[in-house]
Amino acid sequence: MRRLGTVFALLGGVVLAVAAMPAALAHEHPSGITDLVTPAIVRVEAKAKVDITLLDHIGKLQHIERSYEVPLGSGTGTVVNPEGAIVTLTRVVQTDKDVAVHAANKIFAEHHNVEIPDDFERHTIKDDTLNRHLQECYPPKKPTATCIIDVATEIQIFPNITPADEQGFKAEIVRPGSRPDGPVVLMPVGRADGSAGLPTAPLAAKVPDKEGAPVAVAGFTGRPSASLKEKVDIAHLRAGGAGDGGRQFKDPEGKVDEPPKVGKLIDQGLLGGPVIEDKEGKVVGLLVGGGQDGRMIGVREITKALAEAGVTARRGPIDAAFEQALIRFHTKYYGDAVPGFQRVLDLYPGHPVAAALLKDSQAKRGTAEDEGSRRAAAGSPDRTSGLPLWPFLVGGGVLVVAVVAGALLYWRRGAQAGPGADGSGGTGERGFGTGERGFGAESGGITAGSTGPRGAGAPAPGPPPAGPRPPLDEDAGATVVVGRSFPALPVVSSPAEPGRPSASGQPPAPEADTGRPPGRRVASGPPSATGQAPATGQPVLVARDPGPRADATAGGTAVNQKYCTACGMRLGPAHRFCGYCGHPAEA
Repeated sequence: MRRLGTVFALLGGVVLAVAAMPAALAHEHPSGITDLVTPAIVRVEAKAKVDITLLDHIGKLQHIERSYEVPLGSGTGTVVNPEGAIVTLTRVVQTDKDVAVHAANKIFAEHHNVEIPDDFERHTIKDDTLNRHLQECYPPKKPTATCIIDVATEIQIFPNITPADEQGFKAEIVRPGSRPDGPVVLMPVGRADGSAGLPTAPLAAKVPDKEGAPVAVAGFTGRPSASLKEKVDIAHLRAGGAGDGGRQFKDPEGKVDEPPKVGKLIDQGLLGGPVIEDKEGKVVGLLVGGGQDGRMIGVREITKALAEAGVTARRGPIDAAFEQALIRFHTKYYGDAVPGFQRVLDLYPGHPVAAALLKDSQAKRGTAEDEGSRRAAAGSPDRTSGLPLWPFLVGGGVLVVAVVAGALLYWRRGAQAGPGADGSGGTGERGFGTGERGFGAESGGITAGSTGPRGAGAPAPGPPPAGPRPPLDEDAGATVVVGRSFPALPVVSSPAEPGRPSASGQPPAPEADTGRPPGRRVASGPPSATGQAPATGQPVLVARDPGPRADATAGGTAVNQKYCTACGMRLGPAHRFCGYCGHPAEA
């Protein structure tokens, strides 16, 4: 058994090794880590539209109406689901400056031709009357107000699409952030991009906590156009948590001062842009800060804001098709990548990365750089059809050999034990043979074996005589179950069975029609050792004696046997009803 255990242990090891091969051969996302995210980045611009009416009471009563657009902020956003949900920073779309004050300064300076700075501060002028009217123009609105002001915020989204969308689409705030550098959730208003929706960016589960973890930052420095593409740069994260001010950047080699570098990119328009980790190409945070200190808020703040807004981040059919084509492209299967990118453009015609990579794939398809064409020419299997088959073939062969070896080992150990060692096939006490508890054969029937040793005068049955054997009688020795009979019936004579001679040598008598199969004998109980009727009427199993019979007599006189006309049961002389079915005996 030790050898058998060793075989199965080796077999288990091989099976585990083969099962682990697909995981070891699983494809990690190739280079080009930003390709999954850049199609989903957008330019976000927010402005306040101010409608102001100045009530001039100084001279002739006049109503002067003006409309101004006041920029609130701009930056980069990231689409996180096909419906167009966007995450960015709150200060990209909101400002703590009072645009109503700015509008009051501007309309007063234009109408009264006075010098008032064009800013968001409250000012005073030398003329007392004009100054009084100016102060009453500033919010909040009072009964004596000289200005009626209505402010509305407009958020414009410009997607990363080819050709560029110069008009963009509008969005509204679903969930504002609690602080300027907190995430805000936007949803598009009145835009339909087809059933496939928009490209989305995947969100990571957590931020890498390793010192110097490489990441990429991406965003737009202006509105996307043919001449203005997304800007991508490399950075590295510092270890530890984000803290209140966000996660900092630091070059582990000290070659670049990364906080000012990232801060400059933020000031150029990457504010709120995605930070992308370099293994799976997923978003781990958003850019905050600026100036000399560029930082990042983590993905947990993003997911919390989405949950509070009731928005679910998820991928769509465009992303699934694009990722499959992207894998083929970066593994140099350019011929297979072509239909994949074409499928992406069918779903979203303006997909910028798919359009650019489709041109590259078409140019390299069938060339020496195309791995698919090279393998096809060499006659080797294509990797895009699945994992290589040789590990599974080798594992299957080892498995078959191990199973055969184990079976042979088990068979040899059983053969060495020898037949009959465990009582099977031998002549032990309980085997089929001549032991004490065996089943003997007598005159073609079956008799129950004795529970004790065979008597001294009883000869042991010998081997069957040589020569031709008589034809088998399928009815011989058949047993039947009989019912109860009260009182016990006396033993009566039975005519010889058809086809068998009687003890006196007379020809065989015809068998009475009892309604039962021919050749069967019915009794109400087993006969006693003296040949008398059974003491009880319990049902018993009896066997037909195929040998010669003698006519039973009672006191030397033959007894006429009667039978039930309903069921064929034998009746005694005193029976008025059949003990088997209850039918009247005289009927």
